[in-house]
Amino acid sequence: MNLLAIDTATEACSAALLAGDELIERWQLAPRGHTQLLLPMIGAVMAEAGCTWSALDGIAFGRGPGAFVGVRIATACAQGLAFAHDLPVAPVSTLETLAYGAGRRQGARQVFAAIDARMGEIYAAAWPLDADGWPQEPRLAECVTAASALSLPGTWFGVGSGLAAAASAFDGRIAFSDRDPAALPHAADVARLGRRLLLAGAGVSAAAAQPVYLRDEVAKKSAVRG
Repeated sequence: MNLLAIDTATEACSAALLAGDELIERWQLAPRGHTQLLLPMIGAVMAEAGCTWSALDGIAFGRGPGAFVGVRIATACAQGLAFAHDLPVAPVSTLETLAYGAGRRQGARQVFAAIDARMGEIYAAAWPLDADGWPQEPRLAECVTAASALSLPGTWFGVGSGLAAAASAFDGRIAFSDRDPAALPHAADVARLGRRLLLAGAGVSAAAAQPVYLRDEVAKKSAVRG
């Protein structure tokens, strides 16, 4: 399967091309440069892989939660490319991408993922991972909440900016084996998760590829301003 993946849900901007067993990625920390970087990154990974649009089997994108504008950019780009080239789309959770990345890079098997949602809240979810590092049924479904309202049994590897934003609020509520608050999502992980979705028949049409904001009132206000 040949799959293009993009992610702009956080300060990081990335694009990846999964072609068979080969994975090519461009990744850059660019809090305000997503719109300028994304299309050149896509062109670069396509060119390096020698992959044409007609050879693609689908597009995966980080559908949020995350920064509202960043999630909009990835969604619009994925929709536009999918419409133009008649491709199915795999919307991939940003939090699940972080959890999968922690399993792949640090060998974690129980991952609590959290992203700073501002306004004193975090986007959070928690997954056990199987022996191959794939997220299983979540122990904590995606939510936007104050960190002090969360409690999880067991011991978890913590990952994401929400850990730094609310570090002391987790004391006595969540036990961590280790933490990586600097971790950011990678399109390479979006690609792997997206391929799994497409192979399972969970792809959607371009029109059905929608962002996930979790905090509806913020999304509505931003949409009015935009």
